[in-house]
Amino acid sequence: MKVAATAVAVAFEKAWERSDRIFDLVAEEALLARPIALRQPFLFYVGHLPAFAWNKVCREGLGRPSFRPAFDSLFERGIDPPDDQDLPRDDQASTWPALPEVLAYRDRVRAAIAEAWDEPAMAPVLEMVLEHELMHHETLLYMVHQLPDDRKRPPGGLPPLVFGGAAEASRAVVPAGRACFGRARDGGFGWDNEFPETAADVAAFEIDTTPVRNREYLEFVESGGYAQRALWSDGAWAWREDRGIAHPIAWRRSGLGFRCRTLFREVALEDVADWPVYVSRCEAAAFARWRGGRLPTETELHRAARGAPEGGWRRHPWGDTTPRPDHGNFGFRHWAPTPVGSHPAGQSAFGVHELVGNGWEWTDTPFAPFPGFEAMATYPGYSADFFDGRHYVLLGASWATDDRLVRPGFRNWFQPHYPYVFAKFRLVHTG
Repeated sequence: MKVAATAVAVAFEKAWERSDRIFDLVAEEALLARPIALRQPFLFYVGHLPAFAWNKVCREGLGRPSFRPAFDSLFERGIDPPDDQDLPRDDQASTWPALPEVLAYRDRVRAAIAEAWDEPAMAPVLEMVLEHELMHHETLLYMVHQLPDDRKRPPGGLPPLVFGGAAEASRAVVPAGRACFGRARDGGFGWDNEFPETAADVAAFEIDTTPVRNREYLEFVESGGYAQRALWSDGAWAWREDRGIAHPIAWRRSGLGFRCRTLFREVALEDVADWPVYVSRCEAAAFARWRGGRLPTETELHRAARGAPEGGWRRHPWGDTTPRPDHGNFGFRHWAPTPVGSHPAGQSAFGVHELVGNGWEWTDTPFAPFPGFEAMATYPGYSADFFDGRHYVLLGASWATDDRLVRPGFRNWFQPHYPYVFAKFRLVHTG
């Protein structure tokens, strides 16, 4: 038990260190900013991560009395408003506690969590709290990405941006067969939407071996794809018209061309032409119609990622081994996208590149429970609140996804009009 507790301690300390590093990217005067209007200000998340930990481990799990109940409630849960609803850009300082108060709350909660590491009954709850913190690292970076450069503080020691080494675009034939998805109830931690393990028959299809890259998407933009009504669903068109969207949110027109915003600086789009394009599902679906393809289903992506020509399936696209740095761009190894297909060791048995890493992948599948779904007793609304037909499944991982979350059962989900995710896409071709 002591060894297990030590592993938990190391994992939490690493997560907390990265949390602090991410919040340090934001200038203190910008902590009340909402660069994404559908999200709370940064200061909320400084308090949300410890509040979630306290509420789940100490209050609900161990029955301890609260030392700051107002903060437990104020920072309890984020928001997911309708994707056509805007919220105020900034919050008045008077509506939020001062930063030193929130940091003192955070530190006291962390000390209480450390005292629970040796509690055997808390093991699954601690894993849930840990993964919750790791997932928020990525959502916080969506916000940092949208923050003006003069309101953030780039850290030292980041790896340089990578511009070369992309794989050629091609298609892979995936024969008809079984797709395995979900995960078995084997005692290991997983979020409720991952269970149970199941399988389904999948018809044969062709799939792009690399996701759509910036250079390909530029053709769609320059051909007037954003103005072609027939390419867009009713909801997507209304969203595009209302927001005046004419290109990916990370792009900016500059003279006769475009520049692309990375986490801390802009670069010429031509320099990152082979990076995957990050867009909303609405934009991805419009491009797919323009190109004569479609987005893959959740089961097709699993089949392409984990299936094998000889039958059976793999744990990961590259096989059953633990994820390594050469398998893909995940785990904060680059802090930016890399050229598509530049990690060939991570390709699937069918020769499909980066089904894990370099960006989540949009699917055509609404987020819904698997047959036999059971809500988590410790967090019953985690998934069930979003089984509404308005969210779509994403699979894989981005550069900002922690290694711990790189597992075949892990599912992400977002509304189709949400353009801030580090999400790429590729096309499937049938018939």
